[in-house]
Amino acid sequence: MKLGTLSAETLARLVGAASDLALILSKDGVIEDVSIRKSELAALASQDWVGRHWTETTTNESHPKIADMLNPDKAGAEIRWRHVNHVSPQGVDIPIQYAVVSLGADGRILALGRDMEAIAVLQRRLIETQQSIERDYLRLRHVEAKFRTLFETSNEAVLIVDGTHYRILDTNANTLTFIKDSGKKLVGRDLYDCFEPGFREDVQSLLRMAHATGRIEMSRVRCAGASVDCTLSAAVFRQEGGPQFMVRLLANDVAQAQSTSSSQQLMFAQAMEQAPDGFVLTDRYGRIQSANAAFLSMLGAAGLSQLYGQPLENWLARGGVDWGVLLTHLRSQSVVKDFATELRAVAGTPMAVEISAQALVGEETFYAFYAKDVVRRRAQETPAATGMAGSVAELSRLVGRMPMKDIVGETIDMIEKMCIQSALELTGNNRASAAEMLGLSRQSLYVKLRRFDMVSESDGLNS
Repeated sequence: MKLGTLSAETLARLVGAASDLALILSKDGVIEDVSIRKSELAALASQDWVGRHWTETTTNESHPKIADMLNPDKAGAEIRWRHVNHVSPQGVDIPIQYAVVSLGADGRILALGRDMEAIAVLQRRLIETQQSIERDYLRLRHVEAKFRTLFETSNEAVLIVDGTHYRILDTNANTLTFIKDSGKKLVGRDLYDCFEPGFREDVQSLLRMAHATGRIEMSRVRCAGASVDCTLSAAVFRQEGGPQFMVRLLANDVAQAQSTSSSQQLMFAQAMEQAPDGFVLTDRYGRIQSANAAFLSMLGAAGLSQLYGQPLENWLARGGVDWGVLLTHLRSQSVVKDFATELRAVAGTPMAVEISAQALVGEETFYAFYAKDVVRRRAQETPAATGMAGSVAELSRLVGRMPMKDIVGETIDMIEKMCIQSALELTGNNRASAAEMLGLSRQSLYVKLRRFDMVSESDGLNS
């Protein structure tokens, strides 16, 4: 190609258009001039390269490549692009692809560079994607191995059936106890052929219903060659090739036991939901997972969504103090009974309750709390007799509901009243003798009688 004589300005424009980075090197490889076209390469601080050897700006593994480019095997050899990594002041390697051209007899060299950062980013993403695919594939293999282990060790007879053509795709060993096959080759057979002719329509209806509703459907069927019926259940799931059915065959006694167990669980759940006392279930961190209608009513909440995921301590009058006491007892004893506290309703009004709790330890730990409204019970309880045991029991129930100062005041008044009542009974209601027995003046006794509403205004002191 004959280009004629090119001016220095024209040559500079051609170099700028053909490369992102251009270097003018001496025959010894010392950088004499630098030209940058892309602003993204400013991080290289390449203007500081002038006067330095080319290898001083690159990483160690790039030095042999630079030596090859500075010393070509022969003149006129084919130009090769070589990958070189430059070190930036930020410590990040920046990839550049170079090709070198001799400028004349003085041995000076022109190195044209192309920025490879975009390609390097794509390569890194490709590697990361490949690693992610390998991790997913390994995880899938583990899941498949777990499924196969569960499938083969299950005590139930299970069949995987194609949802389009109703052919058996896979079975476990227990299937042969229901479906007799001397060749033990159930895979590939039509599912309907495994049942007596009179039950095939029932099986077909069952599968269609399961496919339409997405629920587990059950029916009574009889397998081919069998003398007794069994229970068939079917559930649909989606696979890459389309819908498939998981069909289970159960002996009638097993199916009946499972049905009874499910019925009992349903009745138990209904009993907890409709219980007159409040019930709330939390996780190990105290976050509310479930609650019955009575507990929602105590707090004045419109629904469980208003409480779900919130810490139970938010609804206790003393917050973290009460929760700390409950949690300590649950962790050490697993059971708490009749813990006196108050619930704070949504509107902010307190409600005196007694809380019992139970730790439910399994794969995960949950806490079950039972809240009883004691305000209504107090109103229905008759006042205790004059016996000390009943009075002390009443005072002990005030702990947690009243400050200690108020409880002490109540105790003093109660003891004074009981002493006066006992003295009057012992003296046959002779107030003068009762005052002497108590070590009080008659006037002091009369004041206390009025204070405890034990005498009317018109009554005088008995002598």
